Parts: sequence; C-alpha cells; structure tokens
Amino acid sequence: MTAPETLPEITHAVTQTQVDAYAEASGDHNPLHTDAEFAASTPYGRTVAHGMLVLAFISEMMTNAFGEVWASGGKLKIRFRAPVFPGSTITTVGVLRGSPTNGETAYEVACKDQDGQDVITGEARVPWASA
Repeated sequence: MTAPETLPEITHAVTQTQVDAYAEASGDHNPLHTDAEFAASTPYGRTVAHGMLVLAFISEMMTNAFGEVWASGGKLKIRFRAPVFPGSTITTVGVLRGSPTNGETAYEVACKDQDGQDVITGEARVPWASA
C-alpha cells in the first residue's frame, strides 16, 4: 500500500469548557488555563488552552489515518509555536516528507489556528507497514 501524500484534516473549535474538562482529566489546574481573572493579569491577557490538549488533535488525525499502528508504534517530535486561546479554531495538517526510510514513513504535521498561524509544528513517524 502507498503512503498517502496528505492526511485528512481535522478541525476543532477550542472552548473554555473543553479546557476546563482537560484540566480535570489531566490534573493540570494551572490558573493560566482555568481562571479568567488570574489569566487577565498575565502577558496573554486571557486563559490559554493546555498545549497537550491541542497536541491531541494531531494524534487524533494520525489515529484516524493509521489506526492501531499509530497507537502502538507512532512517534511525534513537535514544537509549540504559539498559544491557543478559547474561541480559536484549530486545524490539523499532515504532509508526507518523502519515501519511507528505516522502516518508517515521516509526515510533517502541524496545528494551525483560524488565521493560518502555526501553533504546533513537527514530525510524525509511522511504521512503514501501516502506510
């Protein structure tokens, strides 16, 4: 089977309710994420979504594309580029980086906000057998 050139995009609207639920699930109750009054006093001026919440959107894209092979053997190397605020719309993208090497297929992956700004960039590697 040939590796897909691009992966199906996923779009999520990030809400404060979602950020609060992530704080409960993860145990990360940093007030920057959950306390509007505190967050207003920071350089961001408002609450910020957890980086790992946004990163999960890339894992969702990879799971949709590659299923169990991604879950059991996928690898990510990423950089957080910009904060994501409740009210943002985030879209994932994935583009093949060339021919498979070392038994893996590499994809350039990113999360972009509604203005097209990269908020996360990086590389995802999938065992070649999955592609």
